[in-house]
Amino acid sequence: MKRVLGIGNALVDLLIRVENEDLLKELSLGKGSMQLVNSDFKNLVLSKTKNLKKSQASGGSAANTIHGIASLGAETAYIGTIGNDELGEFFLTDLKNNNITTFLNRSETETGVASTLITPDSERTFGTYLGAAVELNASDLQESVFKNYQILHLEGYLVLNTALVEKALQLAKSNGMTVSLDLASYNVVEANLEFLRNITSKYVDIVFANEEEAKAFTGKSPEEALEEIATMCEIAVVKTGKSGSLIKDKHSFSKVEATPSKVIDTTGAGDLYAAGFLYGYSRGLSSEKSAKIGAILAGKVIEEIGAKIQDDTWIGIRETVKDIENQ
Repeated sequence: MKRVLGIGNALVDLLIRVENEDLLKELSLGKGSMQLVNSDFKNLVLSKTKNLKKSQASGGSAANTIHGIASLGAETAYIGTIGNDELGEFFLTDLKNNNITTFLNRSETETGVASTLITPDSERTFGTYLGAAVELNASDLQESVFKNYQILHLEGYLVLNTALVEKALQLAKSNGMTVSLDLASYNVVEANLEFLRNITSKYVDIVFANEEEAKAFTGKSPEEALEEIATMCEIAVVKTGKSGSLIKDKHSFSKVEATPSKVIDTTGAGDLYAAGFLYGYSRGLSSEKSAKIGAILAGKVIEEIGAKIQDDTWIGIRETVKDIENQ
């Protein structure tokens, strides 16, 4: 089995259910988007939602994916930066408790927080204060770490630091790693299109995108976007929500149905899909089987609040995954 290394913005997800979309409008947060905010804005969100029920979990897109892969039994590691504070300890402890090897830098800046506003239709909107996470830089990446892993998974949110991304990709390729990229958010793609297209063509082997991200990346419909992305990498995946996902590699095209679910919160659906897919890939499974595992994880996480699947649910998932592996 191939070992997976993730790099991302180490954040604590603050999950907040809102009654309607009024607060999004008041805060000028585009529904379904991820917007970077400063500490003052983060505190404003906390103030505006002080009477609403909240929960927290370790997060950040790549960390969620690595968490999912580890929960299926693969060897994983994560690189990021956290603060010397209570939230930083919370993040570190959660990863360690899930058998994830950590390469976490410490900062005097407070740990980053992703304020996740969940509307009644289960859509999530992020106001992300990066905090210490943004202090991860190219000089923090050590080649000795990359030598021990075969797959590198990057979240698209990192493209704000081009030097960091480019060094990570160069280290991955010089050590023979497969590179996986999740495009992360349509507005991130729009703002960094040229850079993303360049690194995809040059370094990336597997691309994950939802419909909106695929359209921002190519200007095309899901099917046409899949075709274009597949010319730039080895495996292209376009997730189409309730319709499932489209997958194209050098040998085949697949359409995999979504797992029937009672949707509570879509936070983490894409991250856990990537986790399932990369687990399958690490086991040498076909793209179609890998996508089926991704669909199972995505279908389960949207039945929970937040981007984590409960421990008892994982027991059944692992049994189902074994069945897929043995087919």
